[in-house]
Amino acid sequence: MAEGGRRGEEEDRGPGAAYQEFVLMENLLDKLKLLNYEEEVLVKHNMKNLTRHYFVSSPYLPSNPGEQFYMFTIIAAWLINVAGRPFPEPQEYDEPYANVSNILAELRAFGVKVDFPPSKLVSGSGEYVCLVLDHLANQALKKTGFTFRRPNYPEENQEEESVINDDAELTLSKVEEEMIDEADDDEENLMDLEALKLWRAPTEAERSSKPDEILESTVDAAEWRLEVERVLPQLKVTIRADNKDWRNHLDQMHQHRDGIKSSLKETESYLDNLQVDIGKTLEKVSSREKYINRQLENLIQEYRNAQAKLSEEKELYKQACGGVTEKTRVLAEISEELEKVKQEIEDKGRSMSDGGPVVKIKQSFTKLKQEITQMDVRTGVVQHQLLQAELMVKSNMTRDMHATEHTAGPLG
Repeated sequence: MAEGGRRGEEEDRGPGAAYQEFVLMENLLDKLKLLNYEEEVLVKHNMKNLTRHYFVSSPYLPSNPGEQFYMFTIIAAWLINVAGRPFPEPQEYDEPYANVSNILAELRAFGVKVDFPPSKLVSGSGEYVCLVLDHLANQALKKTGFTFRRPNYPEENQEEESVINDDAELTLSKVEEEMIDEADDDEENLMDLEALKLWRAPTEAERSSKPDEILESTVDAAEWRLEVERVLPQLKVTIRADNKDWRNHLDQMHQHRDGIKSSLKETESYLDNLQVDIGKTLEKVSSREKYINRQLENLIQEYRNAQAKLSEEKELYKQACGGVTEKTRVLAEISEELEKVKQEIEDKGRSMSDGGPVVKIKQSFTKLKQEITQMDVRTGVVQHQLLQAELMVKSNMTRDMHATEHTAGPLG
């Protein structure tokens, strides 16, 4: 609803409403300078100066939303403190909507009606940002006791003003020259802000005082011409020189062209003399070079022959190096085979001089003898037992036979 109403107001204001934020920003910058914001804010936070359209949202102007929003919050907090209400200084990483809500709350506390959402201020630029800062600057100026007064214009000096003559030659007064110098420093034309502030719309009474019919003049035309001729020298037109005017650029181009032509005439003679000197020097160098070549021709031929011989010797050296490399490889193979043979001879010599196996054989032979002796004893014992068994069998058989004979004898 608020946005619709504001759009309606912008349409009612006419086509100049699109440039309203430019005017607001310029007024705001003047008010901030009156409050000495350079020392109080910029120096304290190590920031750069604001440009004339810093908070203006336009596709033709550079923008940095993060930096602009931080600058907006810092200046708003400072203005609120100057206006007499305590407000904590926002930090760079604070929540944007929280900072905007706090600033709008303070703005409502000053009695300013807020009919737009906080999202309009998060971008850090635009008409609403300029409007909020402008209201806060007004409150700060009111707190400091500053009031705007009507300007006191100096009386016009006939010697410092220019008159349009028959040749339409225009000159500038000292006051206008000072204004042009200031415009050159800002790199753009200044607008008369005080005149805009003093302008007001006509009241209903003034509108009603206008005549209903078209006024008709009763002055004689001849007298009017005479009066015009009399006051013509006093009719003065003063204009401001625009540095971006194409006429100024054209005049500068003509001046530079004339300067180049005059400088070129002076330098052409020097350049011609320099060209002649350079040509003579090149001829001398060429003739000297030919003379030196003729004098050193024999030495050059000897040098070439020496170079050819050196190339042949290098080729022979490469071939010899190749044969040495091959023989070195063969020598390495023979040395490796020799090392293997030496290792085998050393192994056999160690095995022949070693008495360990003989001792082991002797120990085994002694152990074998002991085992043979034990086997002989066991064999003797077994033979004895076998003999005893045989003798026992024989005795039993003999006894049985005698027993049989004894029993059979009486029966017969």
